[in-house]
Amino acid sequence: MRNIKKIFPLILLVIVPTIQGCKVSYTFTGASIPPEAKTFSVQLFQNLASIVNPTLSSYFTEELKNRFITQTSLNQVDDFGDFAFSGQITQYNVAPVAIQGNEVAAQNRLTISVKVKFTNAIEPKQSFEKSFTQYENFNSTENFTSVESDLVQKIVEKLVDDIFNASAANW
Repeated sequence: MRNIKKIFPLILLVIVPTIQGCKVSYTFTGASIPPEAKTFSVQLFQNLASIVNPTLSSYFTEELKNRFITQTSLNQVDDFGDFAFSGQITQYNVAPVAIQGNEVAAQNRLTISVKVKFTNAIEPKQSFEKSFTQYENFNSTENFTSVESDLVQKIVEKLVDDIFNASAANW
């Protein structure tokens, strides 16, 4: 028993500095952002789709900013953040998806695609430039203008999830 009392302080002297030397950043949001990263920036995503929803560009941009504000400890800057986002909306269209026997669509699909350039100044190998696409279906009996804002909100939420996971969660 005396030997254990003598050895225990030595073990603590070895283990505690080792544990303190490990530095990993964990959050409850699933983000794994390097501790050196302090800022993020999001440029306005221009709407280059053939059909233009006049509010989509600013709405999408603000939702992406809000995700990083609320789910990370990064501070927003105007330009050249440690995590920097830019890009454009490349697709916004409605197409029939469920054709019935009488060749009439039972459902339509709103699809939105964005091309994102993500620059990670801390870990450049994590940077990417790729497109993200999401959609929502709605009944063909519904007037598109009456359901459009709800559909856009759901699709943008999914797109922001995908972008956040690709850039901050390394999924």
